[in-house]
Amino acid sequence: MSSQLAFFSEYIPTVAKFPSTRYQGSKQKFVDWIWDCVKDIPFHSALDAFGGTGSVSFRLKEEGKKVTYNDILPFNYIIGRALIENKDTYLDDSEVASLLKKNGEVRYPDFITRTFKDIYFTDEENRWLDVVSTNIRCINNPYKQAIAYFALFQSCIIKRPYNLFHRRNLYVRLQKVERSFGNKKTWDTPFDTHFRKFVEEANNAIFDNEQLCLSINENVFDIKDYYDFVYIDTPYLNENGVGVDYADFYHFLNGLLDYDNWSSQIDYNSKHRRLYRQPNVWNDAASIHQAFKRLFAQFRNSTMAISYRSNGIPTINELVEILEGLGKSVKVYQSNEIRYALSTRQSNEVLIVAR
Repeated sequence: MSSQLAFFSEYIPTVAKFPSTRYQGSKQKFVDWIWDCVKDIPFHSALDAFGGTGSVSFRLKEEGKKVTYNDILPFNYIIGRALIENKDTYLDDSEVASLLKKNGEVRYPDFITRTFKDIYFTDEENRWLDVVSTNIRCINNPYKQAIAYFALFQSCIIKRPYNLFHRRNLYVRLQKVERSFGNKKTWDTPFDTHFRKFVEEANNAIFDNEQLCLSINENVFDIKDYYDFVYIDTPYLNENGVGVDYADFYHFLNGLLDYDNWSSQIDYNSKHRRLYRQPNVWNDAASIHQAFKRLFAQFRNSTMAISYRSNGIPTINELVEILEGLGKSVKVYQSNEIRYALSTRQSNEVLIVAR
């Protein structure tokens, strides 16, 4: 970049509050229940091994734990840096204003405008993304940059049908039809407005719990440190062998984060310009049993809490059998029945606690 944006001003938040989220599979609605299941277990250090939105990490941070947030997706790692690792850095209105306008010293690229025309956003919105994502890359404070990226990611998600990037469907937003739902107003709200709102939400989530909390970006099998408590929420594979491919659902956000190398990572044979797919044991019915065995053995000396659903592969009984085979004492908790977004099936949210 030809210029660096250095921000130094202060922002004083209100009481810390976790931001709103539209992330597929978010555990935000379950965090109180999850904590209630494990609150009597003595532990200090905690690993959130598949961190996602960070809602469980945030709750553990609120409870004074030394939290390590991990996620293999780079954009999620940045969210963890903004909300979990960050303890005292904010963006204020003047800093946001600088991000939302062109800087005369910066030469702005047009990769999004050229590459994603008529796929996810309008031409005007694509030009906005090219400018603002470039400004964000010029920020030299990693926590301020992480907050800005968080706001950018959330702004992109909220303007998408189904909050996903899994298909080329801008037409859903633009077609002139009678609608029975209120998403059209959200879709038509300018990026600037959404961005400012999500910066405020991120600012209001930042606090210091006087512990060293970290965000890391690792394949879970490469994590070698010991933790008293490990929370596990793997991608879910239902009884029909259909999984959730978060990398495919949110590829656009990873692209934003690696803007300069984005072009070389795109599968141009896909209509929606997704990134090349990578093998994932958690989406493969043939390998997922062995993956759970390996994962549980890796953290066998820690207390484990596994979020799951009642109709998954492997079955709950199979997971319990693996854990008991490692000498763990296992208890299974079930929540009330819940239907997930984009799902026609109902299943119980389950927490398997192994000590």
